[in-house]
Amino acid sequence: MRAINNYHIRNRNQIKSFKLIIQSSLIRYCILLSIVLSAPYLVFAHTVNLALEKAPTHDVVLFYLKLGIAHIVPMGIDHILFVIALCLLNNKLKTILWQATAFTVAHSITLALSMKSIVTLPSDIVEPLIALSIVFVAVENILISELKVWRILIVFLFGLIHGLGFAAALNEIGLPRNKFFTSIISFNAGVEIGQILVILFVYLLIIFPLCNKIWYKKGVVYPISMLIAFIGVYWTFLRLM
Repeated sequence: MRAINNYHIRNRNQIKSFKLIIQSSLIRYCILLSIVLSAPYLVFAHTVNLALEKAPTHDVVLFYLKLGIAHIVPMGIDHILFVIALCLLNNKLKTILWQATAFTVAHSITLALSMKSIVTLPSDIVEPLIALSIVFVAVENILISELKVWRILIVFLFGLIHGLGFAAALNEIGLPRNKFFTSIISFNAGVEIGQILVILFVYLLIIFPLCNKIWYKKGVVYPISMLIAFIGVYWTFLRLM
């Protein structure tokens, strides 16, 4: 009986820890984003999209929303594999959402900061790191079966790296100077829609119908995770060359 009580206490403590992590991450995100948003239009370090500077606001929103979605589905195969790997840790939707939240908060921070050139890294460093993040999460799916506090922290750190990758892609298109925040928020919203589509696809087509099967772990999670890890290793070497 005491062992059962201790188990429940540990579970409650873990849940409290997760909530504190997410809450503190959201606070940091709000603070950093506020700093960026309060910065005056003195320096435009990003590429300028002159074609959209005179476009109506709803056209700008629609353009960057579509761009954000397309950067995940169908063009962002590396980000798709990362999100799929996040979904395979266990069959609880809450576990997926905790990780997705940490990832979203993190990449939103670096996307905004990178477009202001407050935080930047060359793509030669960012792209191999993104590939390595895919390997790490996929291998971890094989080694652990429950969400740990440090998994949230690691996903958050990887989200920071992925945000730099999103910024590099967005910088190729450029942003209108007079609608900087409108366009960057729209792009980020598109990215989130793309990620949600991937999560729903994996959950509804794989996790929900198959998670109660005896062979689910060995027949689904492990093979898919190993395949994702293999692709990530290949991409890592390819991007380092």
